[in-house]
Amino acid sequence: MTSARIALDGETLSIERIKSGQSVSIAPSARKKILASRRVVDRLTHSDKAHYGINTGFGILAREKVAPHDLEKLQENLILSHAVGVGDFVPERIVRLMVLLKANALAKGYSGISLEAVQMLCDFFNQHLSPLIYTQGSVGASGDLAPLAHLVLAMMGEGEVLLNGKQMFAKEALKQCGLSPYKLKSKEGLALINGTQFMLAYAVDGLLRADVITKTADLCAAITLEAMRGSSSPFDARIHALRPHQGQIAVAKNILRLIEGSEIMQSHKDCQKVQDPYSLRCAPQVHGACRDAIDYARRVVEVELNSATDNPLVFENGDVISGGNFHGEPLALAMDMLAIALAELASISERRIYLLLGGDSVGGIDLPKLLMRDTGLNSGFMLPQYTAAALVSENKILAHPASVDSIPTSLGQEDHVSMGSISATKLCKVVQNVETVLAIELMCAAQALDFLRPMKSGKGVEAAHKKIRSVVPHAESDRLFHNDIEAVLRLVQSEAIVRAVSKAVGKLK
Repeated sequence: MTSARIALDGETLSIERIKSGQSVSIAPSARKKILASRRVVDRLTHSDKAHYGINTGFGILAREKVAPHDLEKLQENLILSHAVGVGDFVPERIVRLMVLLKANALAKGYSGISLEAVQMLCDFFNQHLSPLIYTQGSVGASGDLAPLAHLVLAMMGEGEVLLNGKQMFAKEALKQCGLSPYKLKSKEGLALINGTQFMLAYAVDGLLRADVITKTADLCAAITLEAMRGSSSPFDARIHALRPHQGQIAVAKNILRLIEGSEIMQSHKDCQKVQDPYSLRCAPQVHGACRDAIDYARRVVEVELNSATDNPLVFENGDVISGGNFHGEPLALAMDMLAIALAELASISERRIYLLLGGDSVGGIDLPKLLMRDTGLNSGFMLPQYTAAALVSENKILAHPASVDSIPTSLGQEDHVSMGSISATKLCKVVQNVETVLAIELMCAAQALDFLRPMKSGKGVEAAHKKIRSVVPHAESDRLFHNDIEAVLRLVQSEAIVRAVSKAVGKLK
């Protein structure tokens, strides 16, 4: 996919556009809206009436009026006091998403922020200037306050950043990029840290990877089906038309396309097998249900991408209204569902790995136990299955929904929170685990197919096998399988294996 500049307008951003965008700008329509809402805030700055976040304190301190000459200091103090993140650093790719998503939300024109602040976010993205942000500290309620505060710190020339991958103090990085530390105006600190962009960035990252994972999972099922000499009957379109879940139908079509033209599938049409285990036979039902759950998460995220999620919101007629669009519940539930769905794809994959190791004999051709002839001296592929089992077990813990928890904050003012930030960070771990389990299945299934030569598998399976063998040779004896897993994992994460298969049989659903 070719790279493009994304004109941010707060209305038209999509996951696909994010995937293809390498730079951003503010759309002309957004500039007008940003300037209009800022004029409203400027008028209210010196008002005798209390306006939350403009001339008052925050949270439980909302009743505390702040003098006009202290409003800029109020915003600076807000950032300094809220930058309390702890734990590991957020991956740079996700920080870049946070910057982009924050700029787009503000470009919607309901935040009362200045054009200069939004432009600085665009400059950060375009110059690969990524604030160092911590994974822990947000409860996913009044926006992702702590993570976003660390983002704003960098805009102010405080804290540390990565500039083209090199860690340095923010003030020095700004200087190298030709930028000056930003001086926050009234309401701007609040507008910048109220929002769901920490959660949303993780959700976007998870969905981008989930799109590859679902196709890879279908590919895994097809290769293992061939290697185990299973039946193609359970993928007959007539079965799935009678239970027409869209994900189920798509998976069955994918698997049939991948095994089309297979000599292996033809070779055992009259064997004594009656039914295959569920991990093969029910792949459309399991993979399909996971796909449908992922589609739900995608719909939620696509709405959130173009939503105003700070507080208060500034309207064209001059109204400034406090609400709760910063609350992370929609994303928390969606990411918990996404984690569960992806964990299931790894769970059924591990069962197929276990099947492959058990050996089989059909039509006089043996598939050796542990996928190696000389076992005893060699352990074969026993231990990769252990690793898959460990990751699947870890996913069972990580798939517990964070969104069912809530701990009140701000002395009870924020009495129900989403914990969506925890949904976000554990989703990232689940995705990594799932990709690794699928890589192990691909590695094992390719080894199994080797024993069925010279028979050919389906065109799609052959393309996958060839791609795997380009980075991992057949194993005649034990070796450092860790390196093999890593090599195949890179094929999965880079989409190389999905692209190779799509080139052979057309784009998978």
